[in-house]
Amino acid sequence: MKKTVTAILFILFTLNLYAQQNAGPNYGFRLGLTAHPTFGFIKAEGGKGNGVNLGFSYGLIGDFNFAENYSFSTGLTITTINGKSTEINPSQYLLLGSAPTSAYDIKYMMQYVEIPLTIKLKTSEINGVRWFGQFGLSNDIRISSREDAKTGNTVVSEDVNSSDWTRFYRAGLIIGGGGEFNVGGKTSIMAGVTLNNGFTNITTNSYTVKNHYVALNLGVFF
Repeated sequence: MKKTVTAILFILFTLNLYAQQNAGPNYGFRLGLTAHPTFGFIKAEGGKGNGVNLGFSYGLIGDFNFAENYSFSTGLTITTINGKSTEINPSQYLLLGSAPTSAYDIKYMMQYVEIPLTIKLKTSEINGVRWFGQFGLSNDIRISSREDAKTGNTVVSEDVNSSDWTRFYRAGLIIGGGGEFNVGGKTSIMAGVTLNNGFTNITTNSYTVKNHYVALNLGVFF
């Protein structure tokens, strides 16, 4: 894992240095930093979602501008997706010896290395602002998985390591939009909203559990 992350960081910085030396004003690779909240929620085939939970995402973002108004956008972030559900007899707790019951209230606390692969469509600059829409794929590698669970008033688990029954890889569909606000030279502030709609099962249960989040994106491009 450390070697993979190091290799991706090296590629991003190399692309950025090359772009700064060789690109025109509207092309090349732009590197930036991001830190923003996420609002996660769960959809469970064996039950139902139970509210929205706060998480956080931070790391590097990058745009490869292959035309004046089009970019390939990627990044490398640490993203936390928290969410609650009510599920009927999840298999992991039955295997741990819990008696069958009607429902379990579960809180999933998942943390991933996220590598988005998206296309960003931008307007021309208007009064220092470029508006954009974004669409693509989220690729997430699990680095931490914790759970709380209870049935009725009985606590079954609290902040337990759930790696044995959650999946290593998560994929999602990214849809979003926002604006880039020029603050001088090549520096701009990015703000927007993104829906990350997970479409892979995050557990090894017999039924499907998916996590999703809405992000209030904030970042700075240099």
